[in-house]
Amino acid sequence: MAAFRHSLAAYMPAPDPIPASNPAARAAIETALRLGIAADRCEVLQDGHTLVVRLTESLVARVVQGEDGPRQGMEWFARETAIAQHLTENGAPVIPLHPDIPPGPHEHLGFPLNFWELVTATGEAPCPAEAARRLGRCHRILHDFPQPLPRLAILTEALALLKNRALFPDKTLALLHRHLMQSLEALQDCPLQPLHGDAHMGNVLATTRGLLWTDWEDAFAGPVEWDVASLLWNARFLDGDAAAADQIVAGYEETGAPLDHRILEHCCTARAAVMSAWYPILYPNPSPERQAKLQHRLAWLEERA
Repeated sequence: MAAFRHSLAAYMPAPDPIPASNPAARAAIETALRLGIAADRCEVLQDGHTLVVRLTESLVARVVQGEDGPRQGMEWFARETAIAQHLTENGAPVIPLHPDIPPGPHEHLGFPLNFWELVTATGEAPCPAEAARRLGRCHRILHDFPQPLPRLAILTEALALLKNRALFPDKTLALLHRHLMQSLEALQDCPLQPLHGDAHMGNVLATTRGLLWTDWEDAFAGPVEWDVASLLWNARFLDGDAAAADQIVAGYEETGAPLDHRILEHCCTARAAVMSAWYPILYPNPSPERQAKLQHRLAWLEERA
């Protein structure tokens, strides 16, 4: 689960331009110049753990500027970039890396960064069935991704987070630990392939090019049912929208990729446990609405226990 959120390369109204004296922006500008592209603007699209900044009409840089969090170093960033390159080169429905810059990842002034092509968001809500169909297309292309990925990494990362006993009361820690261990046991012998890793509806964007998937930083090797469970979980279990959840399953299966519904149920449980374990990292100061969502997941897991 991503420990930070970003709006990869999707055009939206920007706040005031950030000064080029900002070290992360400077890293992006200087790296682009070294690679042959001179920035003609410096417009922030997001400024958080990652800085997403528009440098030209079509060029967007993403710079990792947060130094805290459980995911450190360049390995995860290199993995995300390699996956995005593979998907881009094979025509997957994804926000593409910029075609005029080597994929990297790059590093300058201590900042990891990569470069994306700007796409224009329409602001429409993605159709659940179409999001699932496009996820299935990404899975087909990812099946041939040549680099090894960590097995079931999102679950093992969540287990590691629970070692920080300050995150939850002991009873909640035990609940999450039990579900994660059971999920690892249930999924370890399933067919595994490269996945998105965090395939919820917030990571697929309606654009003038159609629905495009983004945010590949959580990619790992797992059953395809994990991504489908991630896509339908909120609809089915949080919002009570069974029709949308059914559309997701049907849309995915329309791509010719059958789902094992027993594995899908295991993945739904695992998804709830992983999301809960990451919650204090993702939302250190949660709103009442987010607190209610966490309590809903924990109550649901209690029932499943």
